Amino acid sequence: MPETQPHRPQFLHSLSFRLLLLTVFFVMLAEFFIWTPSIARYRKVYLEEHLARAHLSMLAVEVVPGGKIDKVLEKALLFHTEAYGIVLNRPDRRMLMISKDMPPKVDLVVDTNIDSFFGFIKDAFSTLSQNKNRILRVVGPSPKDPKVTIEVLIDEGPMQAAMWDYSRRILNLSVGISLFTAFLVYLSLQWLMVGPMRRITQSMTVFRNQPEDLTRTIPPSSRSDEIGIAQRELAVMQDELRAALQQKTRLAALGAAVAKINHDLRNSLATAMLASDRLAEVDDPEVKATVPKILNAIDRAVSLCSQTLNFVSDTELHLDRSRFALEKLAAEAGASVGSYFEGKKTVDWQIDIPDGLEITADKEQLFRALINLGQNAVEAGAAKVLVRGRLDGNWIDLDVIDDGPGLSQPAREKLFQPFAGSARNGGTGLGLVIVRDICRAHGGDVTLIGPEGSGDGPGEGIGATFRLRLPAGDRDSGGKVQFP
Repeated sequence: MPETQPHRPQFLHSLSFRLLLLTVFFVMLAEFFIWTPSIARYRKVYLEEHLARAHLSMLAVEVVPGGKIDKVLEKALLFHTEAYGIVLNRPDRRMLMISKDMPPKVDLVVDTNIDSFFGFIKDAFSTLSQNKNRILRVVGPSPKDPKVTIEVLIDEGPMQAAMWDYSRRILNLSVGISLFTAFLVYLSLQWLMVGPMRRITQSMTVFRNQPEDLTRTIPPSSRSDEIGIAQRELAVMQDELRAALQQKTRLAALGAAVAKINHDLRNSLATAMLASDRLAEVDDPEVKATVPKILNAIDRAVSLCSQTLNFVSDTELHLDRSRFALEKLAAEAGASVGSYFEGKKTVDWQIDIPDGLEITADKEQLFRALINLGQNAVEAGAAKVLVRGRLDGNWIDLDVIDDGPGLSQPAREKLFQPFAGSARNGGTGLGLVIVRDICRAHGGDVTLIGPEGSGDGPGEGIGATFRLRLPAGDRDSGGKVQFP
């Protein structure tokens, strides 16, 4: 059962919350791509700082007379450089070393001269993933003197701890930035989208409950973005739909009224017909000239009542499909149209349909559609009508071409509107509406493909051509009807 009030989703299922999560995720993802080169850079700077401190320690050794220092100074220098041993290599001097008695075994050699972006990132992740302390032999130029090469033996554990501490600071900052950004996006979304969408939803719900109330239309927005366009289009749609509903309500009331008076109206028309027949027997020239006009007027009145009642009652077509030949159906429709105008007009009904062309459809309804088109053409002034059919893949195009005066521009503009689309005075415009309903019930449609007939058809370039495009249908190996 449809809701009578706009449903407001819970916060965890709302669009705002989903966008909040997406914003946090995307900001964190961006921060990860920023953190990755940052942590690699942090590791490189850490190693370069140890090389710089090792170089400064070796400068202290050089100023000692004789180049020999006591154990106390040696331990102090190694302690402050956090190193097991230091090797200095100058271009003009021998290698100098300060080392403990038994330096530990080196697990990994790190050369800072190798400048590789992805290599730095790989080494940084390797350091972070270690579960044991490794001894590193770091080799590289002194940051203070590029001519001097330094080698230093250090533990990897302190560097790993410093890198994790740096990562935690980055993480805390990233979480703060993502939450703050997500909160701002949430507020912006509430202001720009969620609020207007709720107003649109509320207007749609209220309009659905009372569509004919003029106060239920959403006020047009002055916004120039997509939301503003949607609000303005919704306002236009509500106005047009309200007008259509009001028209349909009036037509429904008209149909109900006509149905109620149909019996009395038919009796009155029957009485008038009998009186006209009595008058036809009067041997008076003026009476004999007037009686045909009266009979035509009564026929038009009966036809108007019948078409109106058929249109009101046929709210939904129930099709009884069968397989039949189109050429035979067109011939029967032509005979019916000819008998309808017998004694009044001569109808040249022509058929151009290939032998054996069959269709799976409701024979009576399609017969009714051809009769409506034929009668419309003859009543509009046509003397010739051509029914042409051809197979186009899984579809059949059935053209009804006449040589009448054609359709005026106002008639083409209101072609399929009931009580407004007639091309002749006194017409109801229901014939084409019924034809369209029949075609659409079969899964096809009817169109006016041109105000003039084809060059090889009747009329030599005048008249109108209506095309009924219908699914041909077929039968599979089991005999079941299939449609495209």
